[in-house]
Amino acid sequence: MTHRVRPALAVALLCTGLTACNTADRLSQIGATPALSAIEDPTAQAGYKPVRLPMPEVQPVSYAPNSLWRTGSRAFFKDQRAARIGDLVTVKVNVTDRANLNNETKRSRSNAEGFGLPNAFGLEKNPAVAAAGIAADKLLDATSTTSSDGTGSVQRNETVTTSIAAIVTQILPNGNLVVEGKQEIRINFEVRELIIAGVVRPEDIESDNTIESTKIAQARIAYGGRGQITDVQQPRYGQQIVDVLLPF
Repeated sequence: MTHRVRPALAVALLCTGLTACNTADRLSQIGATPALSAIEDPTAQAGYKPVRLPMPEVQPVSYAPNSLWRTGSRAFFKDQRAARIGDLVTVKVNVTDRANLNNETKRSRSNAEGFGLPNAFGLEKNPAVAAAGIAADKLLDATSTTSSDGTGSVQRNETVTTSIAAIVTQILPNGNLVVEGKQEIRINFEVRELIIAGVVRPEDIESDNTIESTKIAQARIAYGGRGQITDVQQPRYGQQIVDVLLPF
């Protein structure tokens, strides 16, 4: 009995600790708008990992005397665009996601088996077998029927259109740029957050130093928020913990 009480007590204490920390934080923000996060170096944040992708062989860069052309350059006349670590580039986020899926599955199967033994070395004529009323031609009779019906549908329509400035955090050996940007907008008591990251080809950057989000490889786009509305939309912490722990 003691062994069963200890895990339950540990879970209860954990829930109490988490609730207390969250409650203290929420109490300190009563009547105040959600605080914006500080501007930090993206590469110094917890969980940051440099991007590693398959790269071609590195070509040595050589300079010719009295020449303005550098080996490996891809353009001679061009506008100022993001090209070095720390440079900024404007990302035009245009996400239009529509999906309408319908799936229906039906399955059925029936089976019948019979087994008889009319002759068994004369044992079927034994008076004891006859008295038991055993029918030798119907010793085994089995039937089975299974059926399964499944129906699923997905309808989704999402549109996000905005612009965000991103910073070049890394230059890959083939010249592609790793960019990352974060934007926070506070409206009343709700903070909207937009985060974007991915790999950009310098050739895809327009003359006005902008790039479409559809041209970003390995794109990671997150649009969410925090505040009073977000708190109401989420289940309480206790309910979330119970949903994770209960196996059914």
